[in-house]
Amino acid sequence: MGNDAHRRQGTECKKHKVRCDQSPGQPNCARCRKYGYRCVSSNKLERIFEDDQDWKKEAETNIVQLQAAVTEILQRNCMPPLSSFPTGLTEPVNSDRLKLSFVATASKDSREVRTRETSQEPTAEQELVSAPMRSLFEVTKLRNIRSDVSQHRIAKTPEDDLISRGALPHHVARELFSFFDTTMNHILWGGIALVHRDLESARRSSSLLCAAILAVAALHIPQGEDMFEFCYSEFVSLISGSLIYRDHNLDDIRALCIGAFWLSDLSWKLSGVAVRIATELNLHQAFHKMQRGEPDQYERAQLWYLLYVCDHHYSIAYGRPPVIHDNAAIKGYESFLSSPMAGPADMRLMAQVALFIVLTNAYHTFGSDSQQPLNEEDFNTLRAFCLEVEGWRMKWQPRIAPNPYVGTYPSKGVVLHYHFAKLQLNSLALRAISPNHQFSLDRREAANAAIASAMSTMNLVLHEPDIRNAVARVTLFKHTMIAFAAVFLLKVVWSWNSASLNIERRQVLDLVQAVVDLMSSAQASRRHLCRHIATGLSKMISRLKAKPLYLARHDGDHPLNLPADMEDDSYGPLSENVSGAFGFDEDWMLTSSIDPFCFSIT
Repeated sequence: MGNDAHRRQGTECKKHKVRCDQSPGQPNCARCRKYGYRCVSSNKLERIFEDDQDWKKEAETNIVQLQAAVTEILQRNCMPPLSSFPTGLTEPVNSDRLKLSFVATASKDSREVRTRETSQEPTAEQELVSAPMRSLFEVTKLRNIRSDVSQHRIAKTPEDDLISRGALPHHVARELFSFFDTTMNHILWGGIALVHRDLESARRSSSLLCAAILAVAALHIPQGEDMFEFCYSEFVSLISGSLIYRDHNLDDIRALCIGAFWLSDLSWKLSGVAVRIATELNLHQAFHKMQRGEPDQYERAQLWYLLYVCDHHYSIAYGRPPVIHDNAAIKGYESFLSSPMAGPADMRLMAQVALFIVLTNAYHTFGSDSQQPLNEEDFNTLRAFCLEVEGWRMKWQPRIAPNPYVGTYPSKGVVLHYHFAKLQLNSLALRAISPNHQFSLDRREAANAAIASAMSTMNLVLHEPDIRNAVARVTLFKHTMIAFAAVFLLKVVWSWNSASLNIERRQVLDLVQAVVDLMSSAQASRRHLCRHIATGLSKMISRLKAKPLYLARHDGDHPLNLPADMEDDSYGPLSENVSGAFGFDEDWMLTSSIDPFCFSIT
């Protein structure tokens, strides 16, 4: 009877008051099998136990299937085995914060309601004088208005990037990463923008960084247009989501810098977004914390200097005010270099910082109004800025060491920046000046100095081996230097050929043609900016050659009666807006003669 008391009694058998005989290993009793009933225990505890067993068996089956599927995916993509990945998260995952993709995040965040939280900003409770927004957060506790600096970053895994999806084979991605790491990474001041040694490390840290590296590398591969399209589209997609994604790390900022330095159609916007994200992470305060004895702030301060240079590359060049100001942290670059952690890469970066401090002062002094000529009293100030640039070269060129990957390019790059800075400054002498203007001695001296600097810029690119060999891989700003120098000389030949300036038409045509040949032979994809520069300069050379020689020799001081068939400006696109096309403005890129360059100023 004791055994019968504990015998399992099914619901159907109990209802018909018959014995429930269940054989070992059988889920149903004999009667239920006979009549096709589901043998369910009448005891609630037994039913819970049985349901739990069924769920576990089903879960085990699903896990085995998932493991088999993931293993096959990893093998097909030549990725590390499943056992090499982390076994779990180091912190609890809030389902509201788990983001499967940037696109999903955008959709989710757009519908997110305002929520409150009890924690305050780190150390904010000890600060009597703090940012006004912190006070608002203390009162409202709204998460949406506070910065996410204190929140832990959810680890990103590369399970949904273009490599995992099969859009780009894993071995190709590794080759692209290696190409970037050994070339462009060292051109960009010795590897400051990439601190990872392998592709997998970069993928785990930041999907945005991985996409930026792959896109830039693919842009520099001959016949790499298809690879570039895949990688570029991925990068743009991730950027779109990152605009409202608040959980960033330092590698995300590095990714935006890499894109800004090499992708001409995104450069201006990416540099601005990078600066904004960096300030959310308080990178602008890292230098002062480092000075107060916090060595862990070195990397953050270094990245803030990188952002300063990136911002000034595409503000000064476009004639727009820079976002990052020359405050004590920026001017304290020598203190940063005194850190025991500073190395050759930092020396190269600080040289750029020092130069752009000078050029920023000149920009604010002379402005970017293309219709505002320099007054005669401005030339003393202009000479003072030129002397500062001279001193900059003398100070920094001896301090820059060769790089094992790019040779003497770093120190020769100082010379290249020196010539271009002299060109930018002295070309202001021709801003808003018509060709028939009577030049003063000071204005003519500055104009001739600009011509000499433009020629020196181009000759250095053509004849210095380490710069010539790197011409396809240098950053967008250096391509801007080359293009500006060539356009400047062509326009001066067009309008001021005989205005007592030291310039010779044949010499300019030969020099620019040599640059065209160099750009045309650059080893890169057809989407690379070198191709567009070569095309645009070729068209400008053709227009200049088509201009009759007696027109080219006309000094503009006296009216010239043109033949009727030449008064329709058939030779004139090169001369459009020529008087305002120099100095700290972007007009030199906006004339119809420059359109083939495809420079983006968005």
